[in-house]
Amino acid sequence: MAKTDWSKMRVFISGIAGGIGEALAVRLKEAGCEVGGAGRPSAKLEVFRERHPGIWVEAADFSSSAEAGAAVEHFATKAGGLDGYVHAIGSIFLKPLHLTKDDEWERVLMTNLTTAFYGCRAALGPMRNQKAGSVVLFSSVAGGIGLGNHEAIAAAKGGIEGMVRAMAATNAALGIRVNAIAPGLVDTPAAAMMTSNPSVRQLSERMHPLGRIGTADEVAALAEWLLSEDAGWMTGQVLSLDGGMGAILPKPRS
Repeated sequence: MAKTDWSKMRVFISGIAGGIGEALAVRLKEAGCEVGGAGRPSAKLEVFRERHPGIWVEAADFSSSAEAGAAVEHFATKAGGLDGYVHAIGSIFLKPLHLTKDDEWERVLMTNLTTAFYGCRAALGPMRNQKAGSVVLFSSVAGGIGLGNHEAIAAAKGGIEGMVRAMAATNAALGIRVNAIAPGLVDTPAAAMMTSNPSVRQLSERMHPLGRIGTADEVAALAEWLLSEDAGWMTGQVLSLDGGMGAILPKPRS
């Protein structure tokens, strides 16, 4: 099995101050990787800076193609290249299509799909020059199965999955791999509106066949593997990490 020399890896994480972004940044830093990332200017980003002084961070809004491009370019220039790009920007939005307003629809698409387009476009520059690299994006269990009140987010995540396959096809000959993770509900600050309500959390846990929701570190572990040489023969894939929610109908619990 291939052995990844993390000390030679340079990885940029957009949305680095979020639950999954931070968990992944910590894992990679502990492995010896040179890690950098960006997030929107916020108190949360400043807390991340204070908590992880050894990780390079830039304030940038990836809904701006110029800011996304500049942030990735700054890190790649500083690090001397870019081996991995992880797009960990996203949101949770639950509302049926007929009640979704125009501005809500546009915000869901911008947050979950357009920022990914801008971030990947920026990352592919140095990777194509190097003729190597790995890109990891995030879809959702809602992108693969029909879940009520998920129309907008399902459309955005469906776009992510299509973009993953197309990017993988375009860049495979250059040795650039592109994959995505499709999680179920994960216990992160972004999901607090659901996980902090005991009755909603219990219902969510029951929807996952393994009887619980996921953790940020579990998702980060899979992202770390996708960046590694151990996943060197995998591209164009969307890997489900959802406690079985998208694939199995378990026997009723007694």
